[in-house]
Order: sequence, then structure tokens, then C-alpha cells
Amino acid sequence: MLGICRGRRKFLAASLTILFVPAITWIYLFAGSFEDGKPVSLSPLESQPHSPRYTASSQRERESLEVRVREVEEENRALRKQLSLAQARGAAHHRTNHSKTYSMEEGTGDSESLRAGIVAGNSSECGQQPVVEKCETIHVAIVCAGYNASRDVVTLVKSVLFHRRNPLHFHLIADAIAKQILATLFQTWMVPAVRIDFYDADELKSEVSWIPNKHYSGIYGLMKLVLTKTLPSNLERVIVLDTDITFATDIAELWAVFHKFKGQQVLGLVENQSDWYLGNLWKNHRPWPALGRGYNTGVILLLLDKLRKMKWEQMWRLTAERELMSMLSTSLADQDIFNAVIKQNPFLVYQLPCFWNVQLSDHTRSEQCYRDVSDLKVIHWNSPKKLRVKNKHVEFFRNLYLTFLEYDGNLLRRELFGCPSEADVNSENLQKQLSELDEDDLCYEFRRERFTVHRTHLYFLHYEYEPAADNTDVTLVAQLSMDRLQMLEAICKHWEGPISLALYLSDAEAQQFLRYAQGSEVLMSRHNVGYHIVYKEGQFYPVNLLRNVAMKHISTPYMFLSDIDFLPMYGLYEYLRKSVIQLDLANTKKALIVPAFETLRYRLSFPKSKAELLSMLDMGTLFTFRYHVWTKGHAPTNFAKWRTATTPYRVEWEADFEPYVVVRKDCPEYDRRFVGFGWNKVAHIMELDAQEYEFTVLPNAYMIHMPHAPSFDITKFRSNKQYRICLKTLKEEFQQDMSRHYGFAALKYLTAENNS
Repeated sequence: MLGICRGRRKFLAASLTILFVPAITWIYLFAGSFEDGKPVSLSPLESQPHSPRYTASSQRERESLEVRVREVEEENRALRKQLSLAQARGAAHHRTNHSKTYSMEEGTGDSESLRAGIVAGNSSECGQQPVVEKCETIHVAIVCAGYNASRDVVTLVKSVLFHRRNPLHFHLIADAIAKQILATLFQTWMVPAVRIDFYDADELKSEVSWIPNKHYSGIYGLMKLVLTKTLPSNLERVIVLDTDITFATDIAELWAVFHKFKGQQVLGLVENQSDWYLGNLWKNHRPWPALGRGYNTGVILLLLDKLRKMKWEQMWRLTAERELMSMLSTSLADQDIFNAVIKQNPFLVYQLPCFWNVQLSDHTRSEQCYRDVSDLKVIHWNSPKKLRVKNKHVEFFRNLYLTFLEYDGNLLRRELFGCPSEADVNSENLQKQLSELDEDDLCYEFRRERFTVHRTHLYFLHYEYEPAADNTDVTLVAQLSMDRLQMLEAICKHWEGPISLALYLSDAEAQQFLRYAQGSEVLMSRHNVGYHIVYKEGQFYPVNLLRNVAMKHISTPYMFLSDIDFLPMYGLYEYLRKSVIQLDLANTKKALIVPAFETLRYRLSFPKSKAELLSMLDMGTLFTFRYHVWTKGHAPTNFAKWRTATTPYRVEWEADFEPYVVVRKDCPEYDRRFVGFGWNKVAHIMELDAQEYEFTVLPNAYMIHMPHAPSFDITKFRSNKQYRICLKTLKEEFQQDMSRHYGFAALKYLTAENNS
């Protein structure tokens, strides 16, 4: 319709131009041919040089006017040509819209006018399109359960946020897993004018569990049926979306379609684009009853208030019970039941134009929904094959999807100017903290990083682990960036227990990691590894934030605080579980030290015992960690004593001590002021000592650091004087904070630092 309106406007403008431009031009010429109130002839005879009225200036004026006349005539010819082409296109467009089954502009106001005219049920007057108020909130409901769906919904939300110009209110019907993941994601995303509400999907299971369902979506694929009961009673309308949807336009355009509903229309749906409900896909194929081709429920407009008045709950239940007597189960989950209800009550449905749900499953008629890229509104990957689906233009659709998949979500934190956001306590506190910083401070960027909120996606891959019942279980905790991915498989081979990893990645790198992990038999065979993505923002590597994220999301009573570059000895997991009992870690404040060693060789025959490791130390194949560059970091471990020790022994804290330890899960977090390289572990060990943790070295445990290229942050530390000055300033401020917090006992840290 919009295209037709534009065509009419162009036709009118061109017609007026052709009529008025020549007239205005000749009036101008005629007026210009008078001088002193008398006509000036432009004939060649009267313009000869011997004429007394002839002057050089009048000759120039005459020539310029003649040139202008020729230009106007050329413009008129071009306009006539454009007009004839526009008329031809308009006629062809008119014929096409009446002949196509799947018109671009298809949309019906009632069931009796299906496929009738260009935009049946839509406004027929140009410029009469429904308008959404500038700051009107658009409500969107999504059913989301599990780890994979939680990833998919992020891409959907990105595509909506990218195009939107209105406040959004997402209603997420989520299981416990999805709620944990998405609540953290949206809390750390901090997108203005976006509100999130969660509804417990597990509580709704009893409402639909009586319906046998063969669809891969399982019981959650039936929950759209109970939205009238689940969503707030004062919510009048909502757009319902599947998680495998990608928007290519502003969702407000879809929200505006509600204004076109008439009479008893309460459901806005796009016709199904496959032959499923026609029952001719294979011999004895018997689908649920549907009106014609049926309707697809990947995109639904629900008028909730009217549905409640119509007793929707009773309506769909009675229909489902009746059909299940012969059908026995649903094949397409809620879609089968929606279609059975519509078959009996066709007046309920408003048929949306099919570009609002371009269905990319195999053998669909989706290609008839668009003629050009600009026609696309919503893409629906409703095949189990997803991106591998067969479609003539699948490469284009795949690229569009991947654009949002890898799009930097931080760029979507833009304000909606003129639309006030709801007060957010976390956002207000953050702004207050940032406003108190001095932007002229040379260490401003370091200080600012402490308050930066990084978007965080927990459990990026499937995670399934129940801690051991004996309360001795230990989780290995580490953090990494893209350049350390190659260590993951080796660590998984060395440590069979649970692992919690925080990965610092961009959106695009997160997808590279996903492909890497899915292509690894080692990683895919492990379901006890929690991968938590912390998205990149700012110029520093937030090492201690990453450690805190990994620490916070463990399910075991104890954790081994390691680094990604270390391989633990074979059998360390079981050894630590025994040590936890032996040293009564549950009832004492102890930090169990795992001695650290290193090799300078990229290919190492890993020692299988302490005796073999000592032999390699003697041969110079291994060294105590940082022996060549930072002896103080691990010297208090007392490696000389460890060589012959057979029982655990206690060591005292010393300045710059930074061992790798096993502690209870309730130990203090790492201090976020330390970013990049320098003092990030030292400060944590100092705080453990201030809280009176006892450092105990394990006699038969060890870990080995594998060589790698220097990190970007250590390079900055070594080459940037201001970096080192700021690190020294932060150290001093940390020590002062320790003195204020722990009193007289913390003075030893200042003394130790001065003496070191």
C-alpha cells in the first residue's frame, strides 16, 4: 500500500511539473522581453548590430534566455519519459497484486476476504497508515527454556533493539536455567527504555502437560496457549515471538497492525507457507484440522483483553480435548491447537501480510512473500535445520542473521531521546560513582574500569553437574581471552572435575568460540564445564572481574583458583578432594597451596609423579614458577622443603606472595581496581591473610605453566611509564583501604612493602 501511495505522489508531482514549468518559463521570457514598458523583439532582423537598440548586454541576455529555453525543453522530455515508465510500472504492479496468491501487501480484515484485493482489511487511503505514539511501550512475549534457546533469544532481541524507536517491555516465560542466564544478561546489558519481567515456565507445566506433543520444542512449545492466564490481567495486547525470529524492521510497524483488527478479531497470524496442513506431504499424512493452509504461530498478535472475555482458556482446551481423541498427539505443538480453534472460529483471525513471518523451512512458499530486500520484515528460521535450511536466497538470510549474531550489543545501549526511562537504581548508582571521578586524573581510565558494567552471558554452553554428595567437591576456576582457547582441551584432559571459566570476548569472538567448542569432541563430551562470556568493553583486560564471575557461579563447596596457562597434575582433582577432608577445610580458614612450576618448552612430556617432576627440575627441563623474573611471587612456598615433604606444611605470608590456592567458595572476591597486568593476585592473597587464612602447602600436588606469547597487558606494563605509575598509585590506595578496614593488623602490609 505504501508503495502504491508513493507511486501516486510521484505521478502527481511529475504531472504538475510538466504543466507548470513551461508556463512559468514562457511567462518569464515574455516579461523579460519588455524594456521600458515596450516589447523587445527577439527576431533576428531586429537584433542586428545596426539596430539602434542593439547593445552587447542585450545580446548576452538574449543568448542566455535561448539556452534556458532549450534546457527546459530537455527537462520536459525527461519528465515525460519518467512519467510513462511510472505509469507502466503502476499498471504492472496493480495486475501483479491481483494475480498473486501471496501478495506482498496481503492482509485481511476478516476470514471472508482472504486474498481479496491488494490490502484487504488494511486502510485504502494514502497516508492513513496507523501510527504508534512516540513513547508508547511495545509489549513482547517470548517462551524461552534451556541453554540453546537463551543464546537464540539474544540474537532476536538484538535485531529488535537495532531497529526500535519505542520503549520495550519483554515478558519472558522462562525455566530456571533461562531465567538465571537472561536476568544476569539484561541486568548487565543496561539498555535504556527496556523492561524485563520473568514468568516461571515450570509452574505452567501442569497447564499443558496433559497434551502429548511430538514437536522438538517439547512441553515449552505449548505454553503460548496459556499466555492470557500467565501475563498480567491489565495487559491488553502483546506480540508473541518464537526465539528463532530475526527482525529486519522496526517492531512498532507490527504493533501498529493491532489498530486494523475489526469485530471479533483477536489473533494476528501469517498463513503457513508450507503444505503441512494440506495433508499431501506423504502417504497417509494426517495433520490437525486447519483453515486452508493453516497459520504459523512463530509470530502472533494477541488481543489479550478480548481473548479473556471470550473465555479463550475454555475454548482451546475443549478443542484440544476433542481433537486429541482422534489425533492422539500434536505434531507442531501449540500451532496445531491454534489452527484447530481457528478452523471452528475463523472470525477470530486477522491475516497478517506474509512478510511478517517469512518462514525458512524446507519446501515453503516463502519466496512469494518478498520481491526485494526492502520488503523483508521478519525472518523465521522454523526448520530444525535452522541456518542449513534449503532456500533460494538462504545465503542472504543467513548473512542477515549472522550480522545480528555477531553485532556488538554494547552499541545498542542508546537512549530513546524524548522518552523518559524508568528509574534504575543500579544505573543511577553507577552514574553517581563515575561523576565522582576526576577526568583530569592521569589514572582516570584505570579508576573508571572498576565501575564498568560488562555485559555477561552465563552458561553459554550446556551445563549439567551435580556436586558430589560428600561435600568435598572442588571446581577449577580460571579466566581467558580468545588467544588462550587452545588450552581448554588440555585442561579438560588433566582435570576431570567441574570447571568454571570466564571468557573475555567480543560478540563475534563468542561465536568463534561456540564453533570451536562444538567442533571439539573433548569439550562437547564435558557437561561439567561452565563457560561464562564477559563481553569486551574498554581498553583494559578486567582480569579480576573475570575471576569473580567464574568464582560466583560454581556449585561446589570448594574451588581451586588457577590460571588458564597452567596444566594441573593428573589426578589433582581427586587429591584435592581428599586433602579437603584431611585438613578439615570445612571448619577452618585455610588456603591450600598447589606449588607452581613452569617449562620453557612448547612440547613437554608431562610428569606423571612428583619423583618424575623432581628429576625434570634437576635436569633443567622444569623450573619453579617465575624463577627467572619474579622470584618473590612464589618464594614463600619454600620449594626446597617441598622437595622432601610428605605432609602438608604451613608457610607465612610475605610481600608480593601470589600462590594458587584451594579455598572455600565463601572466600573474598578479587579487587576490581587491578586490571591488566600487575598485583591482581597479590592483592587477593594479602586480603586472605588479613582475614586470617592459614596458608598450607600440599606436599604431593603441583601444576605446570605452559609457555605462550606475552599478553598485550604485560607489554603495556613494560613499555608504558604511566601504566606503571598508575599501578603503583592503585597499590598504595589498596593498602590504605586495607589499613582502614582491618586496623592495626594491616600495618604490616605497608611495612613489608617498604622493605621489599
